[in-house]
Amino acid sequence: MNPIYIVLPLIVLLTYALGLGLKFDDFKMLVRRPLPMLVGLTGQLLVLPTVAFMLAMAFELPAVFFIGVVLIACCPGGSSSNIFTYIARGNVALSVAMTAVSSLVTIVTIPFIMALCVDYISALGQDDFMYAKVTLPVGNLLMQNIVLMLLPVILGILTRHFFYNFSQKLNAILSKIAFPSLILIVSIFFMKHYENIASYLDRLGLCILSLVVLAMLIATLMSYLIRFNTTVRRTIVIEVAMQNAAQAIAIASSPFVFNSEIMTMPAIIYALIMNVVLIIYVAVLLGLHRPKTEAVCR
Repeated sequence: MNPIYIVLPLIVLLTYALGLGLKFDDFKMLVRRPLPMLVGLTGQLLVLPTVAFMLAMAFELPAVFFIGVVLIACCPGGSSSNIFTYIARGNVALSVAMTAVSSLVTIVTIPFIMALCVDYISALGQDDFMYAKVTLPVGNLLMQNIVLMLLPVILGILTRHFFYNFSQKLNAILSKIAFPSLILIVSIFFMKHYENIASYLDRLGLCILSLVVLAMLIATLMSYLIRFNTTVRRTIVIEVAMQNAAQAIAIASSPFVFNSEIMTMPAIIYALIMNVVLIIYVAVLLGLHRPKTEAVCR
């Protein structure tokens, strides 16, 4: 059985769960506090893909990995970012709003950026099999994003609006399976391609580790320059670094778009590295906070 037929329904379910947690007022964050939203979305939707593109060139990645690395950088924030933000004592409302807005905006930005990336790869004209010609059916990608991202989010928001009590009970259930679902998706493709992953883990893994670390550093620098407070700064760092690996896997392996399971490898490795790095980041933040609290108590 093709794993994509497991991945696609899970993506719809997770996106619907995201919509259940939203209300129309969440989008007013764009008006009430536009600067944090603007900075976070700029880092996530513009800076991160640019850094991914430059790293892919610097590490001289084969075409399928090159596109895979740029693809994961183009995806919206993952739903787990809201949980990480909560644990890190960040601004959860801002995190939820950024995840929602990025999920909608990337419906358009992903096809645009990926089309540029594919055109660049095609212009290289490499003969190696890993540089085999990659085509991008932009219309199919746009339609898949609408079906997987836009419609479930809207349906979730409407469910919350018209059936609030039911939506809260359903959201409590779905929120608990969000992270395990991501692990399941990653595990399915990891087990199927673990030999290929092991073969390219050195260069590809280092490239992706660099991408995660640079995303966090750039987000931190941008937040410090604009003098955001600690909670906003932490939120932006987590949102910029935590990408929706499940969506990248769905796009790469979808028979309607790239139809390449090997292209899912960057997203798989990103998901693993991203969670490890962010767990360390949050642990350090909480560790730094604890001595100050104890000092005050004394």
